[in-house]
Formats: sequence, structure tokens, C-alpha cells
Amino acid sequence: MNKKILMTGNEAFAKGALDAGCRFYAGYPITPQNELPAYMALNMPQVGGVFIQAESEIAAINMVFGASAAGARSMTSSSSPGISLKQEGISYLAGAELPSVIINVMRAGPGLGNIWPSQSDYFQATRSAGHGDSHCIVLAPSAVQESYDIMTLAFDLADKYRNPVMIMGDGLLGQMMEPVLATNQRQATGDRRQATKPWAVTGCKGRKRNITKSFYLREGDLEQFNILLQKKYQEIQEKEERYEGLFLEDAELVLVGYGTMSRIAKSAMYRLREENYKIGLIRPITLWPFPKKVFESMGKAIFLAVEMSYGQMVEDVKLALNCRFPVEFLGRSGGGVVSEEDIINKVKGLINKTNRDE
Repeated sequence: MNKKILMTGNEAFAKGALDAGCRFYAGYPITPQNELPAYMALNMPQVGGVFIQAESEIAAINMVFGASAAGARSMTSSSSPGISLKQEGISYLAGAELPSVIINVMRAGPGLGNIWPSQSDYFQATRSAGHGDSHCIVLAPSAVQESYDIMTLAFDLADKYRNPVMIMGDGLLGQMMEPVLATNQRQATGDRRQATKPWAVTGCKGRKRNITKSFYLREGDLEQFNILLQKKYQEIQEKEERYEGLFLEDAELVLVGYGTMSRIAKSAMYRLREENYKIGLIRPITLWPFPKKVFESMGKAIFLAVEMSYGQMVEDVKLALNCRFPVEFLGRSGGGVVSEEDIINKVKGLINKTNRDE
């Protein structure tokens, strides 16, 4: 009988990665994600994997490059300014088409900021997360159980598309503790995947050699490679959109939030529905590709994007709706968290204004 384990979100990320077959981790300490590398340091040797506390964030991402090129399921993690330092390496991973997983447990910024939760790295993750015409697949769990579960999806998507996958958590999710049902069912599958990567740099005795690179000097070669990448990104956009939708059939106002913020929005939605307000919720699980299809299918409604930022995801909501319906915004940053009461008051104000205008 499987038992639930009380874990932090950071520990759930690490446990989920190990159970998904991750066998190489390199990272550098930064709050509020330090429980993650601590868990990896303790448990990675027990599954025959490699843990390295690198000398810097830059070193860590380049170690992931090497391990991934050799066929290992590889991962790193950090928090906002540390992810900024990793961006060159993330672009190299995308350019060499190397599967890897990068976890960002976001803290407040800009600059060093503070260790409080934030969602102000959305643009950084979804627009590129590195230089050049590249994309990470970006996933956003909202609970500790989902933080565990999403690791298998992350590694599977990374391998399927030979592409970096970034997971966006935040200081609240990383530090909160919830019961997690964890299984070891995927460990063997994850280990076997190393043998099914014919592109890996594993020694070329008996076969044609493999070359891992992102460097193209001959005229036209890089453009042709980028065209192939864009075809891959289009396929990801067509096939991999994920979201949670609640009460969308009758919603007159739809809350939109991801990660921890979606939990607060969901609680506000239930309270408002108890007062007979027709409120729905869309929680993007993939931030890139953004789940445009659900917005395109929506009938008339007001949309309210709720974020721990001063307005980033809201731009994707507007783009997905193509100006068909009004989009409002509610956000705080610098460690500030929008409360249920903030959302409820904003919703009632918007609905009352709409009723008066009609």
C-alpha cells in the first residue's frame, strides 16, 4: 500500500526527478530552492546517479550540457538571478537539441531582490530563456503533489522533442509542505531511456560518430537549422498545450492564474460562486506553449489575469483572445501576494461596473 509523505515543494521536485530517471544533477545554492539540491545530494548516490555542487550557476548548466550529451537524464535548479546566469547555457542546450530540465523557484526582483515569492520571471522563461531563436517548454505546477508528478512529464517532453524544459515554481510552492503520493514506477523506464538515444555522444566504436554542437559557420547552414527548430516549436505548440479549466460553460468572468496564484484565485472563485457570481478559472499548466485554444473557444466573458508580477502573463491572455473580450489585470510583486479578498473585491467591482454600463 502506497503511503503519502509530507514533503516541501522543493523536495517533491527532487523526488519526482529521481523517480522519473534523472541520474545527473548539478546546481549551486540559492534561497528559496536549497531544499532541492540538499535532497539530491542525499538521495542521488542511492540510485547510482551523480550529484555535483558546482562552483557557479554557469558551471552547473554547462555540466548539464555535458551529461545530457552523453545520454543521461540531467537537471539543474536555481532561483531567479541564478537562472539569469544560466541563460547562455540554456541557449546552448536548445541549439544542440539536448534534452534537460531546469527548475526556477522564483524569488522577487529585479536584481538580488529578496527571498519572497514572485512570478516576475514569466517573460524570461516564455520569450526565450536564452539568446537566439529558441524556446524552452515551460511547465507550471500549482501544488506539491503536482510538483512531484510533473517531473515525469518534464523529462518525457525533453526527450521527445530533444529540448530544454523549464519548470516555474515560486518561493511559496518551494517551501510549503503537503502530503505527496510518490511511487518508484518510472525509475527503470527512466534508466532504460539512455539506451534509446542514438544521437548521444557515448563512444563511436562500431557506429558512425555523433557530434553535439550549436555552431554553424558555412553560409546558410544556421538558417536551415533554425528553420528545423521552428518546425519543432510549431509541433510543440500544436500538440502540448495543457491547462485546467473550471466552470467555463456559464462563466461571465474568468480568472486566469498559474502556479501558486491559481490556488488563491480558485479559492476566491468558489467563494464568489457561493454568492451566485458566475466565475470560472483557467489555469495554464504549460506557459509555453501558452494554452491559446481554450481562450479561442470561449464565449463572451470578462477575463481577469491575476499574477505575482506587474503584468506579464496578461499579455499572453490578450494575445490568445485577440481583443475579442476585455482583459483586466490584478497583480503585486516584490514579495507581495494578491489575496482572496483582493480578487473578490476586484471581481465584484468589474461585474458591478459592467452591469451599470449595460
